[in-house]
Amino acid sequence: MSRVRARAHGLVTGGRPGPDNAITDVPGVEVGYTTLIEQQGSATVRTGVTAILPRGRTGAGDPVAAGVHSLNGNGEMTGSVWIAESGSLGSPVLITSTHSVGAVHEGAIRWMLDTVPGARDQWLLPVVAETWDGRLNDINGLHVRPEHAVAALDGAQPGPVAEGAVGGGTGMICYGFKGGSGTASRRVALGDADYTVGVFLQANFGEMSELTVRGVPVGATLKVETAADTAMAGDTAQREGGPGGSAPPAPPGAGSVIVVVATDAPLLPGQCTAMARRVSLGLARTGTAGSHFSGDIFLAFSTANRGALASRFPEEGDAVVLDELRAVPWGRMDPLYAAVVEATEEAVLNVLVAGEDTVGHKQSVAGLPVERVRELVAQRTTTR
Repeated sequence: MSRVRARAHGLVTGGRPGPDNAITDVPGVEVGYTTLIEQQGSATVRTGVTAILPRGRTGAGDPVAAGVHSLNGNGEMTGSVWIAESGSLGSPVLITSTHSVGAVHEGAIRWMLDTVPGARDQWLLPVVAETWDGRLNDINGLHVRPEHAVAALDGAQPGPVAEGAVGGGTGMICYGFKGGSGTASRRVALGDADYTVGVFLQANFGEMSELTVRGVPVGATLKVETAADTAMAGDTAQREGGPGGSAPPAPPGAGSVIVVVATDAPLLPGQCTAMARRVSLGLARTGTAGSHFSGDIFLAFSTANRGALASRFPEEGDAVVLDELRAVPWGRMDPLYAAVVEATEEAVLNVLVAGEDTVGHKQSVAGLPVERVRELVAQRTTTR
């Protein structure tokens, strides 16, 4: 996977990214992967697990303020009902394949029982989200097991984050090209303080003709050119019928996208929800209209106000201690909203740039033709 990212290719401009341009630029956030790429007889396995620890391993049991938003609910994010109720996230966040949610949920619980002090005396509602990798991956083989979730959590770390066909994003398709995992960040100045907004997403959405880069609708041209190349070759980079047999084509835009937004800006749970809603605008910048067949579910959290928003069984005789939270004034939220939109757009493009031609279980897919996209963007921007 190429480490030359969308910004270096000139496909993104503006904004002020953090040092790694990743969700891990938010202090304390760690990301880990388990990637499964195997051939088991006729079964092509391209799947995995992504783990995000809002406060790292040492703070895995400490809650953060959080909010969720669903642009289109054709998908799953376990634990989201409790987040909406309490405004609190007290577990890791994991992302995987649609049919592997149960196994990953079990693995997350096992990890928390072994890692988080006091977890065995509380209830655990880990967040596990999914997107459907049934074209490139033998999804019904149920190859992801609880131990793969444990390994992703154990491997979580700060610093640069791998992108493309890694973790839960291994078998994903985005805008008709190879999709997967991607991330980006923005620095935001509010008064005398400097905060970070980081985005991580698992991209498995969008129809090719929709793809838009820097406001240029490149997808329509790419779709015509891809069809012409396919006809000339007598084959296709996106053919139906890989080693796993034939399959009817999925409707255009089918798939899903899971987006996690992190920030160290002090926010109320309602403000986290407002941040999650802005993800939709960042995705829209890349062209998607939000397909009925795409589960587009977003989570945002704030790592500030440590020690607040805990929800544990009280012990008899415990004093009642009130939570204290500081928060950015609602009227000062706009720069944070803009950071979410920008980082979401860039994270999608980072996914696409990292994509490589991939032979899958029932379908194969090409990586984004980056040089051709650069040409199309340059042609349009120089003639404006």
